[in-house]
Amino acid sequence: MQIMETDRIILRPWREDDAPVLFKWASDPELGPRAGWPPHKSVEESREIIRTLFSGEGMWAVELKETGEAIGCVGYLPAASSNLQIAGDECEVGYWIARPYWGRGICTEALRLVIDYCFRVKGFSVLWGDYFPENPASGKVMKKCGFVDTGREVLCPNLEVGSDRPVKVLKLEGAQDAYGTGS
Repeated sequence: MQIMETDRIILRPWREDDAPVLFKWASDPELGPRAGWPPHKSVEESREIIRTLFSGEGMWAVELKETGEAIGCVGYLPAASSNLQIAGDECEVGYWIARPYWGRGICTEALRLVIDYCFRVKGFSVLWGDYFPENPASGKVMKKCGFVDTGREVLCPNLEVGSDRPVKVLKLEGAQDAYGTGS
């Protein structure tokens, strides 16, 4: 898996020794439900999430260079794993950042790296994103990266939390650069 970085962050594979810090952030009751998952209940649960969900292609830990600590997750899901019904040459992007780092532009930096990777390396034709309307900050991140609101709202029945609540669907088409302005 490719390691990517900006001046502030490194996107790198998750490691099992990240489990304690993942638990520290993912046990926050304000975090997971905004992204469709329940708060983690133990370090062992966080370790199992790293082993199963975070270990595959397309999932990166967002490491803050200043501390060397994982503070979030960013990645993409191919069509077969997506929460949305999308074509085979498309993917869904997603991310979360620990609450102490909200509002600092870190998600936007991380997502821009993933957008560039998805278009240039993986060759996806369209990227999709979704967010709960009660979490508008997530939508703002996507819009800063060039995603446009499709006007669609759908249910994502495979979410652990919020499967009964609609998400707003955004889309980014074509060969975009890392800033969502087109090339």
